[in-house]
Amino acid sequence: MFDTHVNLHAEAYAEDLDEVLSRARSAGVTRMLAICERLDSFPRVKAIADANADIWCSVGTHPHHAKDFTDTVADDLISRAQDPQVVAIGETGMDLHYGYSPQDQQEASFRTHITAARETGLPLIVHTREADDLTADILEDETSKGAFPILLHCYTGGPDLCQRGLALGAYVSVSGILSFKSAKEVRAVIADVPLDRIILETDCPYLTPMPYRGRRNEPAYLPYVADALADLHGKTREEIGEICEANALRLFQRVS
Repeated sequence: MFDTHVNLHAEAYAEDLDEVLSRARSAGVTRMLAICERLDSFPRVKAIADANADIWCSVGTHPHHAKDFTDTVADDLISRAQDPQVVAIGETGMDLHYGYSPQDQQEASFRTHITAARETGLPLIVHTREADDLTADILEDETSKGAFPILLHCYTGGPDLCQRGLALGAYVSVSGILSFKSAKEVRAVIADVPLDRIILETDCPYLTPMPYRGRRNEPAYLPYVADALADLHGKTREEIGEICEANALRLFQRVS
């Protein structure tokens, strides 16, 4: 299985990263993508990818931190993305739930990341929360200027953004949220996503799937995300793992 979104550089793993990775491999996780959430954390993220043959990384700044990187230009991302270990741009997007960064700065950062994705051909990892219409509008506007690969990561939005994203060729990733009893609306949306457009992630150290909800999340729990998707589609864990890994490798084309 391919865990397409892990925060392995987080302080939560500072003391036992080697053990976390060992448990992931024992659980059948054969590839991992370490996510960059701030441009100044990129060296730490890339160091993890450089040190492990089964880990790749992204480069970007989460919308929460857009206010801290207002001078970032597309070339700052493009230059770092020349490294073959970098397989995606982001995560980026729009988050109006917390408002940690002003909306205009989030949008400017989002569009900068899109330019980098378009120029490099690397997938754009999109985070969105309480900004479905705005996110879809920006993606459609920017796609009209030239296509770029899109991943709507850890999807918890509504059906409209999902379908508008799919119409642009986007992939959708699911996390442990899919296993939560309270996530009926998320399951309803994901049920309408073609299986050849879905990939798996943990988004650890958060969103631990059942039956381990409440613990620190880690890549070893990815099979339980697969179980939640398997239950939704009447398939086995193994079948879902194979389908979603093939989808992920089609999206993240630098990953071997």
